[in-house]
Parts: sequence; structure tokens; C-alpha cells
Amino acid sequence: MTTLIVKVILAYLLGSVSGSLLLGKLRKVDIRGQGSGNAGGTNAFRTQGWLFALGVVIIDVGKGFIAAWLIPVISFGNTAAPMEQSTLVMICGFAAIVGHCFPVWHGFRGGKGAATAVGALIIIEPWVLIPLAVTWVVTLVLTGYVGLSTVLAGFSLVPATWWLGGQQLVIFAVVLAVFLLFTHRVNMRSLWNGTEYRFEKIHLFSRKP
Repeated sequence: MTTLIVKVILAYLLGSVSGSLLLGKLRKVDIRGQGSGNAGGTNAFRTQGWLFALGVVIIDVGKGFIAAWLIPVISFGNTAAPMEQSTLVMICGFAAIVGHCFPVWHGFRGGKGAATAVGALIIIEPWVLIPLAVTWVVTLVLTGYVGLSTVLAGFSLVPATWWLGGQQLVIFAVVLAVFLLFTHRVNMRSLWNGTEYRFEKIHLFSRKP
């Protein structure tokens, strides 16, 4: 149990390294004071441009990948019966996602977890990234709303994991989908109120000038 706690803490601390805030220090900007006020890749793109946002996404995806890939296999010389590896991978991956959203290094004000979740899913079950990506792209093209696209992509994991089989994987998908809905609750409220930001250049049915 001690080993599990240590690994969860390590994964959380790794997830707490925010790509946008780390790169923002080099540029002397804090995007939490700009745009939507979020420290994720979408707000990075809106306020700092695609190159900055690309760096943010690479860091945020990378830490989810490392948390799910490397931290579970670290040995502390514990002779106790090990937890099933797939379970440990999911736990560490989710801990990194939580760290990204509530980073201890940055006053618990982080992103919304999508990029870090993708990094973790590469290790947990890469096949589910196909329906996730398709759902995200189709929703974004049809609506222009990134938040809605991310939430629906998160929920697409549930039938995808159910089809692949494995109760633990389905449970992880449900928990992750609900968590992404929670972190995007402001987007959903804005969408309901008609004030959500829309990427008109991406939206298929945007009005032409």
C-alpha cells in the first residue's frame, strides 16, 4: 500500500507540471490571466499562437504518457504482492490527469485534463484513441466548440472500452468521462447560455463574410 501511495503521489506531482505555465515563464506570460483563464492547450492557442500551444500539448501529453508508462514499473524493493499492472497504470495515469487540473506547483489552477488523458491512454489502451479522435474532430467541425468536442470525446470512451472488454477499463472510462465533464463544467454552462467561444474558422457551418 505504501508503494502505491508513493507512486500515486509521484504521478500527481508529474501531472502538476503545467506545460503552459512552464513555457509561459520563459515568455513571461501567465495565460491564466488571458482568454478563458485556463492553463490548457486551447487557451494557449487562442492567446499565444499555434507554436506555443504545440509545445504545451507536447508537454501535457508527455507527462500523462510517462506517468502511466514509467511510474508503475518503478521498483522500491517492496516484496509485498504487487497490484495488477493494468490497474496500477490506470491509477497512475489518472493521478497525473488530476495533477494537471489541480497542480500543486501552480496554486491548484491548471488545465482541464484532456491532453494529459490522451498521453495516459496511449499506454492504457491506445485503440480507444481512434473513436475519441473521430468524435472530437467531427464534433468540432460540426459545432466549432472545443469544450463540447472534448466532453463528447471523453464519453465516447465508454462504449469503446465496453466493446474492447474488461470491467476495469470500462470503469476507468466512466470515471474519466465524468471527470472531463466536471473540468469542462464552465464550458457547458456557457454553451447553455449561448456565450461559449466558437472557432468559426473550423466550424463547418460558420457564416461566410
